[in-house]
Amino acid sequence: MAIDIISRKDIPMDFNKDGYAQTEVLKGVYPWVKSYQCILKAGCTVHPQLFADKIQVFSFVSGKGYVGETGKAYNITELSFYIPDFDNEPFFIHASEELVIQLMVVDMNDNDKLAYEDTHMVLPSFKAFSQLEPYDQSCKGPHTKSWTVIHSGNLARVLMGVVRAEGEGTKEKGHPEVAQWSYALPGSDFIYTVDKESVPQKEFDLSYVEAGLDHSLVAEPGKTVFYIWFEHMVKDVDVKPQSYENY
Repeated sequence: MAIDIISRKDIPMDFNKDGYAQTEVLKGVYPWVKSYQCILKAGCTVHPQLFADKIQVFSFVSGKGYVGETGKAYNITELSFYIPDFDNEPFFIHASEELVIQLMVVDMNDNDKLAYEDTHMVLPSFKAFSQLEPYDQSCKGPHTKSWTVIHSGNLARVLMGVVRAEGEGTKEKGHPEVAQWSYALPGSDFIYTVDKESVPQKEFDLSYVEAGLDHSLVAEPGKTVFYIWFEHMVKDVDVKPQSYENY
């Protein structure tokens, strides 16, 4: 069986006293990345765990609220993404409506840290869906739209984006460079195929494909493909930081 997928209905959510639940899903499919399904109840606040050496990407996929930092707040009114500055900037999340959150936590080795030190996006970063940059790709249908969340080379070995289409989608030959997770956003109902095996994938389902396997995410006529893709480069990066001492 080439397919790794989990449905929201199969994820147990154990809420703590602060109204927050966080459950790891698709455990063990890939050694460098852990994925979590999270829910924060309306009116509740959570202060997520901070790490000095792990990249965290929070995707707010349903509900409303805000992310608070020292002297600053970001309103969550649509699909939004938040990447904290490791443990350098404490933050909290408040839900005015129940928030459904997809969280990816990425371990970093020494070369990842060097790559980040050499070139990286400015953190913390908050992006709403309406602020994302669109891009095109040959493996997507003629009316399929795509947007970038994390560009290649901007956050060590992490890449990320969003895809949306009606009645079509994405058909990709296996790419040996990256492992990929696909999180189905609200309204999604499409067919997920890996190496000629197919299953339905619907909203809040999470799927994973290992590097090198052909895969597609395609909606039938009248149905929607709408998902977050999250990729991690499987090979270590060879980093040669530039020196600007003589500039």
